[in-house]
Amino acid sequence: MKVPFHESGEDRVRASARFQEAACAAGVPAPAVRRATDGRVLARVGGRQVRVYEWVDLDAPDPGVDPGLVGAAVAAIHRVVIPAGGHVDPWYIAPVGAPAWDRLVERLRQAGAPFAGRLAALRDELVALESWLEQPVTLRTCHRDLWADNILPTAQGGVCVIDWENSGPADPGQELACVLFEFGRSDPGRARALMSAYAAGSGPATVARPGDFSMLIAQLGHIAEIAATDWLEPNVRNPDRASAAAWIGEILDEPHTREVLGALIHAVSGTTPPGQPGP
Repeated sequence: MKVPFHESGEDRVRASARFQEAACAAGVPAPAVRRATDGRVLARVGGRQVRVYEWVDLDAPDPGVDPGLVGAAVAAIHRVVIPAGGHVDPWYIAPVGAPAWDRLVERLRQAGAPFAGRLAALRDELVALESWLEQPVTLRTCHRDLWADNILPTAQGGVCVIDWENSGPADPGQELACVLFEFGRSDPGRARALMSAYAAGSGPATVARPGDFSMLIAQLGHIAEIAATDWLEPNVRNPDRASAAAWIGEILDEPHTREVLGALIHAVSGTTPPGQPGP
């Protein structure tokens, strides 16, 4: 049983539920949607809005999980072709922008944030990465949240893809690049294993150019911006500064630099982005 962060209407959850159901029917390792007796996705229990899924025994998030399992699961998702409705949310494509980064760094410095210096040192790299942003070319319904928190190892030795509520319009190649970074990082062997499994599973996308990392760059930029802002102004999402600092620390500890992303492109495609060092 899952309690949404914010209550919503049936119309807002219908598309994501249908996508998850289509994925399950196509063999994607994901929990089935359990509908109410009247066919609705949402129900009210004890005065709270809930949605229910099939039970799966899951282990803790692990970016080091078998990359072959991850590649095969993402290929299975991308074989489910459902036309995208609506526009791409700015969260997945819009830059934070140099002026906003500068204002944020200055606010953090004035407030004495312990990570202000690290973010300031990364500022130029974050701005440069945003020059890689490109509009998606091939739009279809995608999961859009394929981080290690949502591709989880199972007690049976496989993986299970959860949290389909954010699914919507995206480019599968840009989504694949997010997965490649999350589960490959700086390990070319893992990156190649993931992509080999994806190709063997008839996944339709590739990662071969800087623009393929647009979704990753946009999402991580916005996550860093929000985490830093939450440190300045604690709220329900991050009620204390320690949780906000830990959140942005995930990005600062292993930054998605042009060098790291360029090495991933080279590992899986043999090409090197312009201006990046060769192998």
